[in-house]
Amino acid sequence: MTQRHPEICEVAPRDGFQSIMAPLPTDEKIAIIRDLAATGCTRIEIGSFVSPKAVPQMADMADIVDGVRDLPARLSALVPNQRGAQAALSAGITDMVYVFSISETHNQNNVRQSVAQSLDGLARIVTDLPARTRLRVDLATAFDCPFDGAIGQGTVLDAVRAVTQIAPHAEVAFCDTTGRANPFVVAARFAAAIALPQTQANTWAFHGHDTFGQGVANAMAAWHSGVNVFDTAAAGLGGCPFAPGATGNTATEDLVFAFNEGGLPTGIDIGLLLQTADRIHALPGGITGSHLRHVPRHRAA
Repeated sequence: MTQRHPEICEVAPRDGFQSIMAPLPTDEKIAIIRDLAATGCTRIEIGSFVSPKAVPQMADMADIVDGVRDLPARLSALVPNQRGAQAALSAGITDMVYVFSISETHNQNNVRQSVAQSLDGLARIVTDLPARTRLRVDLATAFDCPFDGAIGQGTVLDAVRAVTQIAPHAEVAFCDTTGRANPFVVAARFAAAIALPQTQANTWAFHGHDTFGQGVANAMAAWHSGVNVFDTAAAGLGGCPFAPGATGNTATEDLVFAFNEGGLPTGIDIGLLLQTADRIHALPGGITGSHLRHVPRHRAA
């Protein structure tokens, strides 16, 4: 059997930057994305094609794409609807991340649509998607909603069935939007979803936050359940503006260190990553939450 290797998808330029209210200079965003690629990270979510009124930080997405399209990494962008998908395709994005929330209340707050409307939008996007475009579907609030509380496994599996009927070959991500999940529920939820007959052609990802200090543990639980792709943000930057109380993403350096220590290399240079994490930590208005940045550097290698 071929040995599995974890794959890190760096989301600081999207989930991280959107948590900063004051607009960051476009050149600085581009430079950080290029630094992240230089660490050896092979997947980077470079931003989102959303209304600039809703998320002003993402108003320069076309310029961002132009500034990084030569990088060897897979560069993805998040979209919440068909308009965003069309804008992403027009900009040259070939890795698309479609997001909706399993929680009706959060979906209305986040993308101003019902879950049924978001599923209809996904179906329209899939119909129009060019053959060369990779599709991922992010299921936000897959464990907990900041408005409605815990989300039951049955509700999640119903959403998975609906998504995989529309997109039977998509990568599907469970997103711990509030960081409220624990390793036991993460393992059980992924195991149940991966076992569904409808999902045998899908691949899986986990997007975790470290609000309750469970980010790395939850990622490891997902790994042992068969998940290979993990969203993290260098320096732990981030927090959903539509999830009150949610803090930063799981820090890339923390999870890379855990995998490296376990003999599962990610291909990311931890020294270069920590340098980039320091640069991200210094951004004005950002909230970070890394552990590894605070230990002696010679111990982190």
